[in-house]
Amino acid sequence: MGSHSHQELKISKFEAPQALKSAIYTFLVIGIITFALGVFKNPERLWTSYLTAFFYFASLACGAMFFIAFNHAAKAGWSASIRRFAEAMTSYFPVMLISSLVLILGFKYLYAWGNPETFHNLAHSKQIYLQPWFVITRMLIFGLGSWYFGKLIVGNSLKQDNNGDHALTYKNLSLSIGYIAFFAIFFTLFSIDLMMSLLPTWYSTIYGIYCFAAAIQSTMAFLAIVIVWMRNSPWLSGYVTEEHQHDIGKFLKGFTVFWAYIAFSQFILIWYANIPEETEFYILRSLNGWMPVSFALLIFRFIVPFLTLLPRGSKRNNTILVSISVLVLVMQYVDLYWLVYPNFYDGVPKFGGWEIGIFLGFAGLFLLTMTKFMTKHNLVAVQDPRLHEALKHHVSY
Repeated sequence: MGSHSHQELKISKFEAPQALKSAIYTFLVIGIITFALGVFKNPERLWTSYLTAFFYFASLACGAMFFIAFNHAAKAGWSASIRRFAEAMTSYFPVMLISSLVLILGFKYLYAWGNPETFHNLAHSKQIYLQPWFVITRMLIFGLGSWYFGKLIVGNSLKQDNNGDHALTYKNLSLSIGYIAFFAIFFTLFSIDLMMSLLPTWYSTIYGIYCFAAAIQSTMAFLAIVIVWMRNSPWLSGYVTEEHQHDIGKFLKGFTVFWAYIAFSQFILIWYANIPEETEFYILRSLNGWMPVSFALLIFRFIVPFLTLLPRGSKRNNTILVSISVLVLVMQYVDLYWLVYPNFYDGVPKFGGWEIGIFLGFAGLFLLTMTKFMTKHNLVAVQDPRLHEALKHHVSY
């Protein structure tokens, strides 16, 4: 698909389908009921479910913001017509901030450092870093900072829709570079504080990058589904093409390889050095039924998506791309489950109502903020000075 004549381009106001609205409100009700029951009936299981789902959707919102930022920083024109979908995902930031404050209530159930009785067992240097007030401060800086950058960068993009001021695009260049620096530091700390410190005696210098690779891979999968849906929707025509779908498919494949590379790097160095305080992480995940889960990650998070997305045609095939994207999103949850649950249970706990209920609650919140944003604003950044590049975009390989 080369250039389009202006007549072929159509954009109309987004209205969430009734089925989607019903699903969102059903999810929210299920989530609230599960949370309320969990607080009284099974707080331990509630908070492990909460942390897993919280980190899952926080990763999607942060991944979307990173996608926006690196496209601005690279002055990439190809993505101008699909950027708004990622911007819609960042409207989740206020919810991410509030739900991180709710997580504080679960600290004593999740973390050795969150409990006065077990806090003194930690090494002295970790006692300094993992002071609960210090962890909360870092978490707040990350939540507020993400929201602030989102408001500025996405805000400029929305402002441009109304006034057509090209200077806003150039403003976003420096803001995006600032966000990438902020994200690199604070998403790493966020991952270490909330996920790695579940096992406070263990450490890995690559853990933050592992969580980052997983977040971006799942964000690309989510964006791929939205793009396929929008391409075949009544709201848009001509703005989102097979070429954009192909490029998001390439990003998905690229971050699939990157995730596997980081996962393998972490594993092989720890396996080779064989130092007791490093190996405990993998020993927990190779005993009591966790080994099949570990292999499932290798097969369904790397091998299957990678081999399926290798041919050019599969990235352009709606069914294949959506199926692989759904698989990656499922495996992102399995991955987080694999990071959280072995720290609390000897065997693989039966996946059940607590996990599903809390996940659906977060999914409802994520989709609610996203659909509200899309209903309120244009589905395409219509005044973006690089939009013509996106409309003429052609993938040659």
